[in-house]
Amino acid sequence: MRHLTTYFALAAFAPAVIGAQARADLVLVNGKIYTVDNARPIASALAVRGGRVLFVGSNAEARVLANASTRVIDLNGKTVIPGIVDAHAHLLGLGNTLARVNLAGSTSYDEVIDRVKGFSKDVKPGEWILGRGWDQNRWTSKEFPTHDALSRAFPNNPVVLTRIDGHALLANAKAMELARVSAATTDPEGGRIMRLASGAPSGVFVDKAQSLIGRAVPEPTRADTRKAILAAIAESNRWGLTGVHDAGENAETIGIYEELAKAGSYNLRNYVMLSDPGEPGSPAALRNPYLRRGPQSALYDGHLWVRAIKLYADGALGSRGAALLAPYADEPTNSGLLVSRPEHLRAWAETALRSGFQVNVHAIGDRGNRIVLDAFESALRTAPTADHRFRVEHAQVLSPEDIPRFAKLGVIPSMQPTHQTSDMRWAEARVGPQRIRGAYAWRSLLNTGVVIPSGTDFPVEEVNPLLTFHAAVTRQDPTNWPIGGWYPEQKMTREEALQSMTIWPAYAGFQESMLGSLTPGKYADFVVLDRDIMRIPDTEILATRVVSTWIGGKRVYEAK
Repeated sequence: MRHLTTYFALAAFAPAVIGAQARADLVLVNGKIYTVDNARPIASALAVRGGRVLFVGSNAEARVLANASTRVIDLNGKTVIPGIVDAHAHLLGLGNTLARVNLAGSTSYDEVIDRVKGFSKDVKPGEWILGRGWDQNRWTSKEFPTHDALSRAFPNNPVVLTRIDGHALLANAKAMELARVSAATTDPEGGRIMRLASGAPSGVFVDKAQSLIGRAVPEPTRADTRKAILAAIAESNRWGLTGVHDAGENAETIGIYEELAKAGSYNLRNYVMLSDPGEPGSPAALRNPYLRRGPQSALYDGHLWVRAIKLYADGALGSRGAALLAPYADEPTNSGLLVSRPEHLRAWAETALRSGFQVNVHAIGDRGNRIVLDAFESALRTAPTADHRFRVEHAQVLSPEDIPRFAKLGVIPSMQPTHQTSDMRWAEARVGPQRIRGAYAWRSLLNTGVVIPSGTDFPVEEVNPLLTFHAAVTRQDPTNWPIGGWYPEQKMTREEALQSMTIWPAYAGFQESMLGSLTPGKYADFVVLDRDIMRIPDTEILATRVVSTWIGGKRVYEAK
């Protein structure tokens, strides 16, 4: 019996021994490799075979795995980290933004109009002009603009400019005319038409009111959408992204993702969330091909997952659409908007628990977050499920009593560090000095035992994940303001920040067995950086550059 036990133990070990001695396709040596694997946190060399990590360890050991056909790269001291995953992004939104007027960072309404003029010099009368990125909080006047100046500048072209957060838009008179919107148009449920003193629309449409204008905007062709997706993937790779969690896409867009992945033209690992399909059991939901197929994981050699549903509780803080438990400090007549009924959230949570889907709900205000947590708690009582990994997307302003509920319910707060650095100059004015202490509260949540997968919400924020890392560890903007950080007690450590961009998104997407760390057997997704972000001073983090990005051992980006 003793001999049989020894035999079975050796037999179980044998594959690991054989695998370790298999010849590598790719070997990297002389690097500073942060694996995000506690078994071997730091190494100097990495070997890859068949698109997966074969070995992590010393230079001498890795060289043993090379032969004449192995590609050997000398890193010359450069830093390697696991492939970066943006845990909340909008891939097609990024692609569309790259093809439209970029208004991000504009410091006045006049600058917005100037940028639109510069972009549209060759646009013919009657053609639509689209843009995104304005934020009135960056202007001297913090009030929403009205359409007048935009309408004077473009009397013959319909113009629609989406706010940076995607939760409001500005339309000129021509666009409103074509959309048949007038003073008689009523606010839709979950939306708000900003109005002039006369009652006429001012040009700004918040949350679900945006659809009143959107219905008139011509739909892009399938070829346009495909082009935009490919542009967004290339832009993501350029910044070191090997994966995204795509926060709400329709079936047509996902179908194009599948076409590209089948053809081997999809250089990204995309964890896709289905946009709100309508009521469970409704004709729209029953027609959705991805709901009918059920949860799908690691399709096309791990390039596509379709196993989550994206819902929406409320709006955004910048446009005062986030649902608050008490009125806005700077607008006492307004407590924000609910864009979904609580019953809708509960119904989908119960349906998803029974069908194996994950539910991820946009919630920004403290009322929005409480409603989502209540919906999840109710669904879990009705359909108790272990390891459901339901998520709250943003979890931006939390009541103190709701912070422990994430860990208690097994809910993941998916958060965006650069939202904090973008919002910090005006957020306290929105919610006041008490509620702000539950806002962007990373440390308070981490201390309860949850993980925080980090994202950017691009194109709301910039794609660059080093901005995420810098914000997480400093709570400062790119100019390193304010000194010491904004509410610095909520900072992450550098180890936590790196995990929040690698292994924690993998966990949040049920992918931790194949992604998120440089562990033998996992996909060989990694990024080469020109500086050691785990050791350099805070002020040098944003000077770091991506040297190359690799997915499955294939280089998908190289800096010139």
